[in-house]
Amino acid sequence: MPAAETMKSTVEQVAASSNLAFKDAVEKSLAALTDANGASKKNLEAVIASVTAATKGAETLGAQAMAFSKKSVEEQVTAAKSLASAKSIQEVVELQTTFAKSALEAYMAEVGKMSETVASSVKDSMKPINERVTAFVERMQAAR
Repeated sequence: MPAAETMKSTVEQVAASSNLAFKDAVEKSLAALTDANGASKKNLEAVIASVTAATKGAETLGAQAMAFSKKSVEEQVTAAKSLASAKSIQEVVELQTTFAKSALEAYMAEVGKMSETVASSVKDSMKPINERVTAFVERMQAAR
């Protein structure tokens, strides 16, 4: 009977080891799922923050465009009144040249301002996504 007891002991050890290995595998799987759920939540939060920043940038850009358009129309009306009251062709040419120069300068300044707004908006909207990508890469490197 000692052989039967040895076999029984061996079977019990194998069963205990198998149960322990199964329990460890389940715990690791649950931990991985919990980690994945946490990462998914953070990814969704990053997308929401990104869209919010992009929307804010679009609103700012729209407001700038409206303000510039309003100012441009006002300046065009003023220029048209000045041209209508001109006494000579020479004065018309001078007024038109002055208006064209100031309109071009204002346009170039506005393009620069809008470019800065777009660049800032893109940077702000990509920041949360970049942070999540960085966190993912770090997690993958740590898992190696």
